[in-house]
Amino acid sequence: MPPSDSRDEAPQFVLPLVVRIERAAPPARTDALETAARAVLVLLADERAAGDGEWAEAVRNWEDARIRKVVRRARGAEWRRAEALPGITVTGKAAQVRVFPPVPLDGWPKDLAKLQVSGTELDDPEPPVAAESAQPVLWLNPALEMSAGKTMAQAGHGAQLAWWALPAAERTAWRDTGFALCVRTADPADWARLTGSGLPLVRDAGFTEIAPGSCTVVADHPALRQGVSDG
Repeated sequence: MPPSDSRDEAPQFVLPLVVRIERAAPPARTDALETAARAVLVLLADERAAGDGEWAEAVRNWEDARIRKVVRRARGAEWRRAEALPGITVTGKAAQVRVFPPVPLDGWPKDLAKLQVSGTELDDPEPPVAAESAQPVLWLNPALEMSAGKTMAQAGHGAQLAWWALPAAERTAWRDTGFALCVRTADPADWARLTGSGLPLVRDAGFTEIAPGSCTVVADHPALRQGVSDG
């Protein structure tokens, strides 16, 4: 079982993400991962999620507990019903992900609760191009095998940790780019350096698929990279 701390005592909330997967035209895996990470950032930067915004209390409740994200899939009429609920749809190259304000762990809206968590297996038709050093990169642990849905949630965690670590000016600059980022699997020979670099590191709570405490993502934002090297 994951170790208990004060976050476990708080009411548990979850951030729902729904990826559109139509039978005839599923998105590429990397496109879906990057779009999910951007969706988390778009919600965090939305004025409705801050101050007295209509989503702010739900976001605060969520952040006070375990930062859970759950990815479900939808197609056709399921997707149209999901789009009718309050949230934000983010589009990548072809992928579409809708993010919703946090909900109680046992209080999902009916039209989202009915959606499947399984069946989010996606592939890349071609290997992703090398990441650009000037762009934020969410590095995935090369030793772990995770479903696309699980990996989307982990990429979202990494993006969120990077957002929290950035000063206001850098957050604004990132938002102005549309939250440009890459998600790539790290070279096995480079993973130890990345995890020891001081950059934000996601450690999974172990609720699904992988062991508690597993390091899943390193959030490598250029502004944070500079801060680490200066330190």
